Amino acid sequence: MMTPSNRRAFLSDVGRGMLAAGLGGALATDLGFSTAFAAQGSDSIPLGEYTSLVELMRNTPAEKLQPLLAAKILKGETNLKQLVAAGALANAVTFGGCDYVGFHTAMAMLPSLEMSNLLPSDRQPLPVLKVLYRNAQQIQNVGGASTTTLHTLDALEAAEHAQEGDLGEQIRDACRKVNVDLGENLLATVGDSPLDAFNALQPAMQDDLNVHRFVFAHRTYGLVGLLGKEYSYSLLRQCVRFCANHEQMRIEHKNPESPIRALVPKLLDQYKLAGKKLGKRDPGDAAVDELSQTIYRGSRERAAEAVAAALAEGISPEVVGEAISLASNLYVLGQGADKWRTHGDSAGVHSSDATNAWRNMARVAESRHAVSGLIVAAYHAGIQSAPFETPPYPTAEHRALVKVSDAAGLLAETEDAIRHNDQGRATAAIQIYGERGYAVEPVFNLMLKYAVSEDGRLHGEKYYQTVREEYRTTRAAFRWRQVVGLARVTTSAYGYNREDQLGFRAAGYEDACKLLGVEA
Repeated sequence: MMTPSNRRAFLSDVGRGMLAAGLGGALATDLGFSTAFAAQGSDSIPLGEYTSLVELMRNTPAEKLQPLLAAKILKGETNLKQLVAAGALANAVTFGGCDYVGFHTAMAMLPSLEMSNLLPSDRQPLPVLKVLYRNAQQIQNVGGASTTTLHTLDALEAAEHAQEGDLGEQIRDACRKVNVDLGENLLATVGDSPLDAFNALQPAMQDDLNVHRFVFAHRTYGLVGLLGKEYSYSLLRQCVRFCANHEQMRIEHKNPESPIRALVPKLLDQYKLAGKKLGKRDPGDAAVDELSQTIYRGSRERAAEAVAAALAEGISPEVVGEAISLASNLYVLGQGADKWRTHGDSAGVHSSDATNAWRNMARVAESRHAVSGLIVAAYHAGIQSAPFETPPYPTAEHRALVKVSDAAGLLAETEDAIRHNDQGRATAAIQIYGERGYAVEPVFNLMLKYAVSEDGRLHGEKYYQTVREEYRTTRAAFRWRQVVGLARVTTSAYGYNREDQLGFRAAGYEDACKLLGVEA
């Protein structure tokens, strides 16, 4: 007779095996899907007050779950914060950070909640319901409640792994050895401080180049803030699993180690950045623009060195991060018309989301991790592709298409361009709008409408949030570039589903509108 743990492992592997079979082995691996870290331990992680909601989400198909959640919202039996918290836990229990659609959905949880706060009260549940629908779909795809990846850790066993030396480096080394048990046990020795745990994860986060590795860590730490420190370890240990899973795939594909592993220590030593007190200098608009161009147009090694040199010269980490963000935005604006899709996993969206994650992490992490993290961010900013040789959007030809100049007319022009997937006209209208000094919030409101209704190939929610944040933290001379980028990505995404078929809205969106009694 099967023991409970063997039965759980069997059911988990069956669920994952069914998904891998449906995708095909090669595609499943390419998407970052792995069965290596299936059920371990004996019990699911503690769910506390969210137990009933988590189990409902793990046991119910998406199309049946949505009416139940909508009814609970309308009756006042739950709120959006509780739903996002439960959704994050259901995601963690099921995927543990090692499922492509799963971790993309986890990264969209907090942005969806932020988006809801910007909507009229009757429409506020829409972005949250949309992300929870996606969450439920993928949970059922891997076997539903029969697939449990995260289990309670044995505290006594964890304590036995405590060692002298830098804990972060030990966790990083465990991930390099694909030793998930060791990495998780080491993380458990941190104590009850989420920030200390987050700092301990930084060396592992910075050990390879993957946009999801960075954004998942940033958004997961944000979810800890939402749920509370009692859930800190359960959520953050997913980062250990993600890094170890990524390393395992590197080894299986016989890929070399990331060059960042040698480059970062070299630059820290060369520019004497170890232990250096960070500066506060702002060199001005021209210097920031020049640094952004160096990051965008130079080699990845040159980009990383330019950032190391800037930090050594006493330029503020906030200003350095701003330059990296502007370089990432250039990928959005510079992508040529021959590559029609700028939404989803495009070079610009990936680079912008990764840089936004690093900037946020640098603001809360220890100084040493902020320095090395910004160097990694600069190196990564150019990793998606070579600089585009085409002129950035909008061109003079695009601007010539716009015949209006008043605020209402420009917004109407933009919306018409979005609905016709006319990226050039949409970006031109928004650039002219910004140049004329009109208020930015009506633009964000327009883009929010489509960030909620469209699929966005798993990236719409977090990129919308990225742009809102980067607009606020970019100097006046350049901040509208971020909004123009959002206009382009929004226009690209309109009407396309995850398979790039035209004529679709986000899965579950129209049904959610009907359930709430609002216009779709």
